[in-house]
Amino acid sequence: MGFATFVATVTSVVTLGSGVRQLLSWWREHRAPARAPTSADIDTAKDILAGLVSEQWREETVLRSLGDPEPMPLPWRSTERRELVDHPGIIAKGAVAFPGLPMHIKDMACGFRALPCRRLVILGGPGTGKTTLAVQLLLELLRTREPGERVPVLVSAARWDERVHPRLQDWLAAFLAMDYPALRAEALGPGIPEALAARGELLPVIDGLDELPDHARTDMLRALNRSLCENDELILTCRTEQFAESVDELGDVLTASAVIEPQPMDAVAAADYLEACLPPVPRPAWSQVLHALRTGAAPALAQVTSTSLGLWLVRVTYIATRADPAPLLEYGKGSAAELHDHLCDELIPALVSARPPADGPAQPFRPQHAWTPEQVDRWLTYLCRELSASEVDTRDLAWWHLARHISTWPVRWGSGIAVGAVVALVCAVLGGVPVVGVGFGVLSMLLIVLTTGSWFREAPGHADFHLRGMILGLVKALPAGILVGVLGAVIGWLTGTLLRDPHMGMTAARQVGLLSGIGFVVVLSLVQWVERPATDASARSPRSTWLADRNLTAIRIAGGLAVGVIGAFVVWGTGLSFPVGLACGLVGVLIGLLVGRHHAWLAYNLTVPRLATRGSLPLRAMNFLDDAHRLGLLRTEGPYYQFRHVELQEHLARQLAEKKHRHREPVPLA
Repeated sequence: MGFATFVATVTSVVTLGSGVRQLLSWWREHRAPARAPTSADIDTAKDILAGLVSEQWREETVLRSLGDPEPMPLPWRSTERRELVDHPGIIAKGAVAFPGLPMHIKDMACGFRALPCRRLVILGGPGTGKTTLAVQLLLELLRTREPGERVPVLVSAARWDERVHPRLQDWLAAFLAMDYPALRAEALGPGIPEALAARGELLPVIDGLDELPDHARTDMLRALNRSLCENDELILTCRTEQFAESVDELGDVLTASAVIEPQPMDAVAAADYLEACLPPVPRPAWSQVLHALRTGAAPALAQVTSTSLGLWLVRVTYIATRADPAPLLEYGKGSAAELHDHLCDELIPALVSARPPADGPAQPFRPQHAWTPEQVDRWLTYLCRELSASEVDTRDLAWWHLARHISTWPVRWGSGIAVGAVVALVCAVLGGVPVVGVGFGVLSMLLIVLTTGSWFREAPGHADFHLRGMILGLVKALPAGILVGVLGAVIGWLTGTLLRDPHMGMTAARQVGLLSGIGFVVVLSLVQWVERPATDASARSPRSTWLADRNLTAIRIAGGLAVGVIGAFVVWGTGLSFPVGLACGLVGVLIGLLVGRHHAWLAYNLTVPRLATRGSLPLRAMNFLDDAHRLGLLRTEGPYYQFRHVELQEHLARQLAEKKHRHREPVPLA
């Protein structure tokens, strides 16, 4: 045995021994029960989580100027709508926890801690500062957190699918593991996110219940009541109207929760807040504006700043941008509607300049892409125009509805010609028979043109792999499969006869017809088995429905591709050339693309480029819609986008109507 052989043998033995040792070690570790987190582990993890949450939301607070120099002094009081709140004695032992007086955020935190169950629902109309209050309260609870207190974490209601995680604790554990990976560090021990959620060491601050569809809101309230133990804490935000609808549908309230609503702010408090936001030596015009606001000389300005939305608009458009406030005095002496319009004119440029794109991971209040104010204004105006023209709903903006607002014939013919040209080129060049290639190309073109008309009216779907309906889908696909099989037999006979002889034509007819019929049945039944509409209950957000329909399209294409590949080899095995088999394989892909009842993602991708060439929307339309949501211009409710502030939508609609009216006005003769 040579030296090299000896070294190789020794090396192999050492390597094998090391592998066996590692395998035994792994087996022992997984056989032994997992170590449960100790109290010290839990306390350390809570401190780490509190620091991470504080750092995360403090940055957003600075970005949104929520606490500079102090939170808005908007009065909040316990709701007077008895049907929305539990028995008073259960909530605060007969005491009024939130009397409606101007309260500092410190007082709000004390009032929350005084609640026996520490559960709070923050209600209000659009733009009343629900999320702002939730973020401020979260930071104050973190700042004054005592040892052993629970850690508040803010989560979006749209991220909880109670069908996947029926219990609140399971969802919170999954949320922590995903959003705070530091809690899964080996030094903390195993199962820390699960332990924090299961032991009730968290205070979930669930924001935006109103952004879910109707049934999902009700299901979430039901899941919360089912999940909350006696000492579990909770903060929830929702619009008043949507919360009332969900409570009525559920037939119950959120157990042991105090419910508060905002009260109008008086002009003096609004002026004091604006003055505190200004630099020590502001523009001279500011003293006139504040004096007029305090004395009632600017009634429109007083009316606008009586809500957190109006106060925020003034601060964003004039204080943050260091603009001359003289127009506030001018419009403030007029009507509140005119002042609102003026502030809406300045809102988009102010937000775009104040919130630059995020450099790192996605952030809830920072866009991911750079847009100019002119682009944002133009694209939102287009969306506003399409909503105004809707005969069904003027509020809900669906991404799949974009395909309904332009003519489909150019897109369908263009797509048909492109697909037909590719098929004809492949068949003619690789098969060497131009006549057959042209025939296949024409058939493919007509197939695209005739079958894609319904795509632009279809709603999105998603893939559901439960076994129900599989046999029924197979039976429903049989008639269509027989028709496709006959068509495949005819095409196979023509191809084989033209290329070889009648005997080869009959062989090709039998092989191609059988394969295409069975393949179509398999693909179609597979699609009918997994394809389900993305109903409101399962549509958590616009992006989720977009991704779900895209994944469904990929599944259909993969099924068609599998049948096409098998068909290519079968046809090749009959004696025909492989390029002819490849052409038959392309037919399988085409079938997989066309079958099904949900093609919203495909229709969207066929439509948006046309809208982009006209300047109506960017080519990355979904990215723009997501960024408009992060900027605070749009909100989501289930699978739909909505304008966050109705005033902005109405303002853009009026601007568009006035522009159209000016264009229709006759030009006076000279």
